[in-house]
Amino acid sequence: MPEEKALFPTGEVKIPQELPILPSQDLVLFPKMVLPLVVAEPKLIQLIDDALSGDKIIGLVVTKKGEEAKTPPENLYQVGCAAQILKMAKVPDVGVRLLVQGLARIGIMNYLQTEPYLKATVVPHYDEIEKDVEIDALVTNIRGLFRKVVELSPYLPSELGVMAMNVDEAGVLADMVTSTLNISKEDKQKILETFDIKERLREVVKFLNREIEVLELANKIQTQVKSDLDKAQREYFLRQQLKAIQKELGEKDEHEIEIEELKARIKEKGLPEAAAKEAEKELNRLARMNPASPEYVVARTYLDWVLELPWNESTQDNLDINSARGILDKDHYDLDKVKKRILEYLAVRKLKPDAKGSILCFVGPPGTGKTSLGRSIATALGRKFVRISLGGIRDEAEIRGHRRTYVGALPGKIIQGMKKAGSNNPVFMLDEIDKIGADFRGDPAAALLEVLDPEQNYAFVDHYLGVEFDLSKVMFITTANILDTIPPPLRDRMEILELPGYTVQEKVKIAEKYLIPRQLDAHGLNENYIKFEKEAIKKIILDYTREAGLRNLEREIASICRQVAVKIAEGKEELTVITAENLADFLGPPRFYREVAERVTEPGVATGLAWTPTGGEIIFVEATKMAGKKSLVLTGHLGEIMKESAETALSYIRSKAQQFGISEDFYEHNDIHIHIPAGAIPKDGPSAGVAICTALVSLFKNKPVRSDLAMTGEITLRGLVLPVGGIKEKVLAAHLAGIKYVALPKKNENDLTEVPKEVKEDIKFLFIEKIEEVINFALKEDVPSDKS
Repeated sequence: MPEEKALFPTGEVKIPQELPILPSQDLVLFPKMVLPLVVAEPKLIQLIDDALSGDKIIGLVVTKKGEEAKTPPENLYQVGCAAQILKMAKVPDVGVRLLVQGLARIGIMNYLQTEPYLKATVVPHYDEIEKDVEIDALVTNIRGLFRKVVELSPYLPSELGVMAMNVDEAGVLADMVTSTLNISKEDKQKILETFDIKERLREVVKFLNREIEVLELANKIQTQVKSDLDKAQREYFLRQQLKAIQKELGEKDEHEIEIEELKARIKEKGLPEAAAKEAEKELNRLARMNPASPEYVVARTYLDWVLELPWNESTQDNLDINSARGILDKDHYDLDKVKKRILEYLAVRKLKPDAKGSILCFVGPPGTGKTSLGRSIATALGRKFVRISLGGIRDEAEIRGHRRTYVGALPGKIIQGMKKAGSNNPVFMLDEIDKIGADFRGDPAAALLEVLDPEQNYAFVDHYLGVEFDLSKVMFITTANILDTIPPPLRDRMEILELPGYTVQEKVKIAEKYLIPRQLDAHGLNENYIKFEKEAIKKIILDYTREAGLRNLEREIASICRQVAVKIAEGKEELTVITAENLADFLGPPRFYREVAERVTEPGVATGLAWTPTGGEIIFVEATKMAGKKSLVLTGHLGEIMKESAETALSYIRSKAQQFGISEDFYEHNDIHIHIPAGAIPKDGPSAGVAICTALVSLFKNKPVRSDLAMTGEITLRGLVLPVGGIKEKVLAAHLAGIKYVALPKKNENDLTEVPKEVKEDIKFLFIEKIEEVINFALKEDVPSDKS
């Protein structure tokens, strides 16, 4: 705290030792400066009244924080300014307006009272008049900098620069400049607390330099903005002048020509009423826009989409049944059920042209020709073909589109496909419908409900278009590998057609008729260079590909063609005949073996049949026993259903041990381990109960199961055999593995109608109702002929 001076400077008003303190929330008063104030609080108005009745001198101290009337002494700075009240006026509903002039800096020694207002003992501080070279240099620098601030600042009058030139005292100059600068309350308080004149001048120089930087940057920005505005205005006036000139010459500008062209296109398009109304509304907005505006591009893009969609354009259906049958037979072998359904659709269209579009779902393993069949259907019908893949889609906007308010908005895949087709009745294929996902962005499968429902899709609304689009004439075809992952409401809207797979004979014929000619053409070969024998093709199917479809078969044929192409490129242009004997020279050793006979040679092993998304497969159920304490071990990556089947089979055998000729205490001193190989592959389902039970009986009777028998079915605790699914796929897998006898649940007998005739001729079927029937058959060496 500054010490009190003994001498009072000449001409200065004497400051009393005790002063009423008026807190100021924002305004900092400097000596010799005049400041207007407004006082509204009753206690502070009393302070003013008391001061006016005395010497009219008060202390003005800035608050650190809080409101003026609620400011305790500790929230006030220790240095303020003594002020003399020059004028006072009371204003109704406002309070008291004051005009005060700073007298001198004061230091607060201690507060004498807090009520009704603050009063403190103060020590005044007066600037000592000093003259030296540094102070003169600082004063000159401040005057020059301040003059520059006044020139740059829009809020400071030019007279201030003249005033600064006429102030002789260095301290007063620093205070005056600080009071006019647009700096914070804290910065001004810092100058007020700086008693040393040199230090005060240096701080003011810093503030002036900072203010000049801010003002120069602000002016630079203002100039740039003004330049941009001037340029825009100039371009606007030039355009208006150009319009006037073109009008006088009878010409039109590009914008008007574009609007008129769009108006003509809308009229010629013959849009539905709602779409025409929306298009005209958007066109009117477009006409009022500046072509340079970003909104112009958005509106123009929307109109392009509306005008390019096939609202009324359609293709003429080919309703010649015989012609369509010929096209389908040419492109695809077999698939009689699917071909029959397409011909039925054509017949209905012929009798009732306004019939609603159908929604077919082709379900089957990969490579069975689902997608290519859709293209053939479009050719047979004489329609355009569009295909989109739904695999991995998680955003509902992919189906319904984005709203136009979003940046980069587009219609959904359905509307995009319709634009690509160019007609309102294409064959529209939705691939991989079983692989749609869902997350926080919505459920695409739910959005497809409207698309695939004939009762709703005549009024499908895409979020981008915002108007109804008729999809009722579209023939939708979906594909899937499995049905389980398709939501039930979506599955309910589709007619399911299964493509389970091909037999060996069918694959041979397809390879001869389609795959080999296609690969010869793809590799630049012909029949003069390469020839496939039928036995070679069959060997590729049995020993190198184990699949329901045809993809790997075509890959192996392509591999052989590439190797022959290399020989021809080297100059060896002789005919290469692919036989069963030389096949390994091209494809290497066989990858698959007929392992049934060698696997089922010991007791405790049975051959089961399983269904997978890629077709049917054979599985081996192995059981063994060891000394132990009645525990059942299950391995092979089994699911809960297969584990329950194993426990059910064991419980049934224990309850019927005597009937099977097994010791009743066989489980008392043994542990049983059931294993299904290929443990890295998850396995589950209700098809293995019969095979597990047969393997366990074989183990405890010490008799091997027939190696040419495969079985499927679920069992109950009473020994009943329950029906299962996937019969066609399982029978095809058994036929491919060389199985001669297949045991099926009695209730699955009707499912054999879907199995090809040549397969049924090669396999004998045992239809069982009780588990004892298959066990008695499996453990016999001779085979009864009346079970086929």
